[in-house]
This record gives sequence, C-alpha cells and structure tokens, in this order.
Amino acid sequence: MCTKEQIQLAMDEYGNMVLRLAYTYMKNQHDAEDVFQDVFIKLYEHMDRIQNGEHMKAWLIRVTVNVCKNKLKSFTHRKMDAYEEWIHSPSVDHRDRFEVMSAVTSLPVKYREVVHLFYYEGYQTKEIARLLKKRESTVRSLLARAREMLKNKLKGEYDFA
Repeated sequence: MCTKEQIQLAMDEYGNMVLRLAYTYMKNQHDAEDVFQDVFIKLYEHMDRIQNGEHMKAWLIRVTVNVCKNKLKSFTHRKMDAYEEWIHSPSVDHRDRFEVMSAVTSLPVKYREVVHLFYYEGYQTKEIARLLKKRESTVRSLLARAREMLKNKLKGEYDFA
C-alpha cells in the first residue's frame, strides 16, 4: 500500500526531473506544474507496481512524456513568450544558458525529448530508445538532427558535438 511518505520521498528524489521534463514539452511553468501533479497522482494510484528506484525513475519519465503528449493534444495552445518564461525559470542558472535553453524549447517535441533525456537527464541512447519505445538508431538520428538544428539556431556559439 502507498503512503504519503513514499510519495513525498519520490517527489523529493524525482520531482525536479519530472518538472524539467514536463517544462521541455509544455514550454511554461504553469502547465509543467499541472503535469507534475498529474504524474504524482498517477504514481499514488500505481505505486504497488513499482519494483525499485530505477524502475520508478523510468516509469516517471514514461508517464511524464505521456501526460505531456496528452495535454498537448487536448490543449488549445496559446502562444506564450517562452523567452520570458525561461528567464524566470528556476532551471536557468545563467544568462549564457538562456539562448541554449530557448533554442532547445523551440525544437519540435520529438527532438526536444531526446535532447532533454540525453543532455539533462544523462541517459544513453540505448536507454532513451527503451524509454520512448523507439529504435536506438532512431534516437541517434533524432539527436544528430537536433544538434544540427541547434547549431543553426545558435550560429556556432556553442559546441554540441
């Protein structure tokens, strides 16, 4: 049976990861926080299925991606100034990173998700493929295309090799 303490521990350990991943999809803090809530409600409902910490992390990533995709399908998305949102976001530490973060959030979702999982969460392409239920070669191709798009957007200011 799931307890309040178990959920709190999961939020403490994985909450920032869920929020950052949700933000890369939703592109604003408020919608990312809604996703965060939905994900941890689902965890509460399905906690008995979680086998261990690594399984929980993978499960939370998969559920976060699915909740984001479902919300994006159902939202009548309003245009927001993503640049302003990133400036005030707690995940942005320096103004130098502002351009990179803005460029990443401007990528199409299929590229944004692999960039986030690879660079921000530290997953290898094999793990990303498993999490997203894609072939490893597809993940590598998506990463290569995303790097090229970012390189063009940032005009060579940063090295993404």
